[in-house]
Amino acid sequence: MKFSLIAAVVLLALAHGSFAQDAADLDKLSAYFEEIKAKMTQDLSQILSNQDLASQAQTFLDDNKKTLEPLAAQVHDQLKSVATSMDDKLRPLAERMQGEFQPMIETFQKQVEDLFQRMTEQGKAIGQ
Repeated sequence: MKFSLIAAVVLLALAHGSFAQDAADLDKLSAYFEEIKAKMTQDLSQILSNQDLASQAQTFLDDNKKTLEPLAAQVHDQLKSVATSMDDKLRPLAERMQGEFQPMIETFQKQVEDLFQRMTEQGKAIGQ
């Protein structure tokens, strides 16, 4: 009995020590995250308070605009020539497809009209 009582006390002491260690680790982790939050807030405040940032961004955009405008013109010209080429190749195909499908569409339309006319006639016959 004494042995089991001593074992229970030792077990409780170990468990308490383990929980105390976990709480200390959690406190350290919380403090670490608070430090990171404070550092990020401070750095962001410094960046936003720098009045020169807006002018630097505008200068960067203006410089890159000057270098990219000729490239954009070249790309535009190339895309225009590709579009013209594709149009030249696809137009005959589209016209041929339309020529092939037009008779089928007309036949289908005629069949639907005939079906509608028969249904109308049958409806009139039933109604009389």
